[in-house]
Parts: sequence; C-alpha cells; structure tokens
Amino acid sequence: MKIYFAASIRGGRDYVRDYKAIISKLSIYGKVLTEHIAYDKLDDRGENISDTAIFERDTGWLRESDIIVAEVTQPSLGVGYEIALGESLGKRIICLFKQKSGNLSAMIKGNRKLEVLEYTSINELSAKLKQVFQ
Repeated sequence: MKIYFAASIRGGRDYVRDYKAIISKLSIYGKVLTEHIAYDKLDDRGENISDTAIFERDTGWLRESDIIVAEVTQPSLGVGYEIALGESLGKRIICLFKQKSGNLSAMIKGNRKLEVLEYTSINELSAKLKQVFQ
C-alpha cells in the first residue's frame, strides 16, 4: 500500500515530533511516500527545491497513493489543497486531529467524505490506525 502523509511544512512545524511518530506507525501498513515531512532539517521555509518541482512531485505522489493520511492539527493551506485534490481523485482520506490543540476546521469536520480521527496521544492514535488499516 502506498500512503501519502500530508502535514504542515510552511504553515508551521509545531507538531513535527508527532509527524515522526505517525510516519513510523504508518510504515507498518505500507510505503509512506512523504517521509521527508518528518525531517528535522526541514523547517517552515520548506525544501530547497523550486515550488513547481514540489507541486509536480507531490501531486504525482497523491495520484499514485492508495490512501491519504493528513495530520490537520496545524492549519496549512497546502494540506487543505492536498485533501481537496485527493477528494477529487476519489481517494480514501483519513484526517488526524490532536484534541485540546484548538478547533478543527468545519470544512474538515463537516465533510462526510473524510474520516476524522481525533487523538490525545500517539499510543491512542496507533490503536485507531490499526483499526483503519485492518
């Protein structure tokens, strides 16, 4: 299974530790195409390649993926775009939201085509991901 993991880069890196743990958990179930999101050297300026190259690479990975898992706790225009593109492509989309971190966008929470998993810890999320991928 090819998994597209979406999470904030330029929108902020407050949850990068969670991204690392989530990618590790997702790797049990398939190939995570976007492991670079958890790299320590990656900051909110993004990658050292052109915006066009990022767009073409990432939309290619989105099309290639079997499922999209989006961490939506840190608001991000890019993640919102990836979710919308995935929806238009008919992909299954799982949105992860860390409870007590703020309010989840109504555009995510109210969209019945998206599966929202709220969590308080990585251990709790791990159990929920296991249910998703079984």
